Amino acid sequence: MKKGIIFGLFLSIIWTFNLQAQDCDSIYRVTENYIVNSDDGRAFVSDGQVYTAFLDNERAEFNTTLYGNTVYRIAASAGTKDDYAIFTIRDMEDNILFTNKDHLNNPYWDFKIESTVPVKVQTELDTNKKITGCIVMMIGFLK
Repeated sequence: MKKGIIFGLFLSIIWTFNLQAQDCDSIYRVTENYIVNSDDGRAFVSDGQVYTAFLDNERAEFNTTLYGNTVYRIAASAGTKDDYAIFTIRDMEDNILFTNKDHLNNPYWDFKIESTVPVKVQTELDTNKKITGCIVMMIGFLK
């Protein structure tokens, strides 16, 4: 009897992780689309990193360096709606450089960096819309 219960719990855990992985894969495709498709015809290229986190009413933080004289696009998604994901870019002194929270959680933002700067990017879910789930963020640069 115990073996059956343990086996059932094991299968339940594997099934849950499999659903989360599938969810993250579909969200990756949404986020990638924000990077490679531009409404104004400009072509952005991913920096090769995919920042992914499964969040449960929490934040994830990623460190990166943005290089001077470069135009970037940062994009984040947490599902089929554009406004589930919040991202905030901070300098190393924790000053907010940008947050899409001030722009109705817009899924991407284009900006130019004048000089090279290390930054922290925090991602979180808009808990008024979604509490738990996968969030995917990507950074691209203008070709």
